[in-house]
Amino acid sequence: VQLQASGGGLVQAGGSLRLSCAASGRTFSTYSMSWFRQAPGKEREFVARINWRDGSISYTDSVKDRFTISRDNAKNTVSLQMNSLKPEDTAVYYCAARNPYGRDYWGQGTLVTVSS
Repeated sequence: VQLQASGGGLVQAGGSLRLSCAASGRTFSTYSMSWFRQAPGKEREFVARINWRDGSISYTDSVKDRFTISRDNAKNTVSLQMNSLKPEDTAVYYCAARNPYGRDYWGQGTLVTVSS
């Protein structure tokens, strides 16, 4: 599967952005989809995941109640709605897919910059 993330940009603190990730392939509905991010000088960290089997969703604590992950299996897309953005949310955001066998696929990142 190939993943193409988009939607990053520059936003002021308190603003919103919506990231999208388009996936190729016919088996998108069987992939668990995640967003990760990597801030300058830091390791990549998990942000959010939506499970393919039961639709369960999980978030890292720092984005709970601000970010919302969703997927559209008909369009092969996963989105991340980011509200109440903070400067510490500044990072390159990556979408990732995991197939039922545990293989991971990564897209290129999209840069989100939140100014104070």
